[in-house]
Amino acid sequence: MRTVSLMADWDPKPDFKLGSKDVNGKLTYLGSKVWRNPRIEIVEKETPVPGPDEVLIEVKACGICGSDVHMRQADEDGYIFYPGLTAFPCTLGHEFSGVVVEAGDNAINKRTRKKFEPGEAVCSEEMVWCAQCKPCCDGYPNHCEALQEIGFSIDGAYAKYIKMHSRYLWSLEELRKVYGDEKMFLLGSLVEPTSVAYNAVIERGGGIRAGEHVVILGGGPIGVAACSILRHSGAKSVILSEPSESRRKMAKDMGATHVIDPMKENAADAVLEITKGMGAGIILEATGLPSVVWSDVEKIIWEGKAVNTTVVVVARADDRIPLNGEVLQVRRASVVGSQGHSGHGTFPNVITCMSSGMDVSPMITKKIGLDEVEENLVMLQTDRDEVKITVTDLE
Repeated sequence: MRTVSLMADWDPKPDFKLGSKDVNGKLTYLGSKVWRNPRIEIVEKETPVPGPDEVLIEVKACGICGSDVHMRQADEDGYIFYPGLTAFPCTLGHEFSGVVVEAGDNAINKRTRKKFEPGEAVCSEEMVWCAQCKPCCDGYPNHCEALQEIGFSIDGAYAKYIKMHSRYLWSLEELRKVYGDEKMFLLGSLVEPTSVAYNAVIERGGGIRAGEHVVILGGGPIGVAACSILRHSGAKSVILSEPSESRRKMAKDMGATHVIDPMKENAADAVLEITKGMGAGIILEATGLPSVVWSDVEKIIWEGKAVNTTVVVVARADDRIPLNGEVLQVRRASVVGSQGHSGHGTFPNVITCMSSGMDVSPMITKKIGLDEVEENLVMLQTDRDEVKITVTDLE
């Protein structure tokens, strides 16, 4: 089968030292410090064979993530932009849905406690957690000490087939009844990024009380998915700051009540005006440019009347935050980091939200085939008009 795989050279920066979990020449938790000269190749690989606990899935849809873009994107010295866990060469693609082709005897659907059956529609977590280390046993699978990630460190879903351990799979069948087959698979490919947003604003951010104001900085897939989740949760004002006009328009279709163009007006002043000086209960940093937007974050907290604001940092960036502790102390605010989407019932909750009417499919703005992946990865480095490009032709 044909796969879209990323190659890169192991060439650590002079000041980089291997961490305890890095594997010299193969795997690192700090990709932007190590991997150089990224390039895409179409590679022929064998169709995987599932083991007793595994499921073979025919991929029906797989979205391009900003992480994929940043793994292909290089800085002026040739190092990849993506700062996280990576091991190359690797087939990319982790936001996918598909249909069960074959399931091992012990491949059990967690919700029904029955074996996955051929023809069943599924999606998958991309965090491959071990279920044995202390973070996993403490209930924090996103921070597994032996973490692997499909499409980052093990082969992903820019391919016709992928095999997954059944513990990471979730049935999409409840979406079939509401949306039909084609849309079910498209929505299924959006469960992963929507779950990243859900984990950020509900689990890590603590959720909201109905009637509160929320602010999302950045209108990429995670930002616009957060608009849907927070509006679905009862937020009075869902305020998005995003320079792209097309993304602002889409966010309005997906739950944003107010949109701000930060290139034309001060985002913090606009938020304070919209909320009549209240500020926000949650501020989501989804731009990947924390040093650029942090002055707005602190102004919303400092000048707003809201106490106990939670700022959630979800975008991955090798960038430092210019933090003023006094602002946090006086306003009883907090800053939390959010990684991943596993645990806490997140995937099934997102699927249930979708089945009850939270339709996030408008974020898919383009459908492509495998041969078009690289050109779109390059295009997305500079073009912000597209939101979610989805691979639907995987032959």
